[in-house]
Order: sequence, then C-alpha cells, then structure tokens
Amino acid sequence: MTIATHLNKKYISRGELALSGLKDLAPSLSYATILTEDGFSVVSVDGSELDSNRFASMASSTQALADAVARELKLGDNEFVIVAAEQGHVVQVRVEGHPLVLAALFTDNETIGKSLSAARRTARRLNVFLSAR
Repeated sequence: MTIATHLNKKYISRGELALSGLKDLAPSLSYATILTEDGFSVVSVDGSELDSNRFASMASSTQALADAVARELKLGDNEFVIVAAEQGHVVQVRVEGHPLVLAALFTDNETIGKSLSAARRTARRLNVFLSAR
C-alpha cells in the first residue's frame, strides 16, 4: 500500500527541514507551505492564523491555472507563479522531480525578486533532501 504524499513521513520531515531556513532568507515571510499538486498541505511554517488546507487548495488551483496558460500558449514549462497585491505577494515554485509545490506569502516589506530567490532556493534545498537516501 502506498502512503499518500501529504501523509508520508519522509516528505513531512524533510519539508520541515527545508522550510526552517526560509525565514532567514526572506524575513518578511508570513506563511509558507509545501503542498501536493492536488492541493493537500504537507507541512507549513508561520502564519498560524491561516487555514493551511484552504491556502494549499488555493495555491493548487493557482498552480494548475498557470500551468494551463503556459501549456496553451506554448510557453514551455511553468517555472513559478507570483500573485502580487497591495499588501504583499505569494510566490509558488515547483519542487523539481516531486509532485510538490512550495507556496509562500510575503508582506510588502520584501521585494518580489528576493522572495522568488528565497522560494527557489528552498525548493532546490527540499529537492536535495528528498533525493538523499
């Protein structure tokens, strides 16, 4: 029997480890989650006032829509998604080689570039952790 990704202890423990350094890379981080492509939260940090399941569901839908736009316009693979608003932004990055997405919410105190860089580094870090035996 296969364990669902969001319940798999390997994904949870290594996800926690990867997310632990994200706040150091981008101090305006309000909330971050690693989610499955189908919208289940695997692990989250900060933002206890947010509903992790709801955030994961919205992030999954946003990711699917961005992927569809890139595919339909023949732009190649979607690399990341950014939703920018007046008081902050959400950055989403796929974890290469795994059915996971890192979604992070930042306040407007962080530049989008720095937030994107921090999210990418964290996703790559998670990939390394998951690839290790």
